[in-house]
Amino acid sequence: MIDARAVVTELQEMREDGHLSDALLRYAARRLYDSDDRFDWVGVYLLTDDRLELWLHNYFGAATEHAKVPVGEGVCGTAVAHGANQNVPDVTEFDGYLSCSPDVKSELVVLIRAGSEIYGQFDIDSNQADAFANQDEVAIQMIADKLAEQLARERR
Repeated sequence: MIDARAVVTELQEMREDGHLSDALLRYAARRLYDSDDRFDWVGVYLLTDDRLELWLHNYFGAATEHAKVPVGEGVCGTAVAHGANQNVPDVTEFDGYLSCSPDVKSELVVLIRAGSEIYGQFDIDSNQADAFANQDEVAIQMIADKLAEQLARERR
């Protein structure tokens, strides 16, 4: 299980040392990937300025063909279209699921946002069915919120 408070503290220290969002996003994704055996793939997607597509910023796990995801498609695009995190316990039951690997059984998408402004998301795949609990989403949201602070600051 990820120690979200520790990661948030580490991200704040990185900010204070002058690191920009690229480094913070990469660091957070790596920490999530390394934190739990249930997390078989962890990626960060950023929303394009026109708000029509998500672009894969970086990831840890097997390569994916989904470097770009249109808003409204798959679990990632649905999260942005609805403005809500998505916890999918069984990807075979998600209408319009975009498969990255036949081994993936469940997926969690947590938005990186400040208020109503969505900057991107964490996308986490698991090869276990029903892998993600509410506490996982809460912990990852804490990290996403810290990253949103930096993204908002850089875009001002």
